[in-house]
Amino acid sequence: MISKLALRLISWYQARGGGQRFFAVECNFEPGCSEYTKQAIRHYGARKGIRMGFARLKRCNQPDLVHKIDDPLPVCGRHTCGTQGDIGHV
Repeated sequence: MISKLALRLISWYQARGGGQRFFAVECNFEPGCSEYTKQAIRHYGARKGIRMGFARLKRCNQPDLVHKIDDPLPVCGRHTCGTQGDIGHV
């Protein structure tokens, strides 16, 4: 239930312009922080997905960045990634 609510709120935020409209900033990452959070919630569930989304937002502090940083969701099985070497492998 929390996952569905969080996903709907993120979709609402994205449909209305996201960070550019509400905060006058553009995300430094690709995919954007809201899309990353949606993917994390779908893959890991509400608790871990939202926590990963906030961690991503805390890293978003380069206002003059010229090129976006490619930072896809680490997907390593259903709930955990064993070691750093496992990131990106299912």
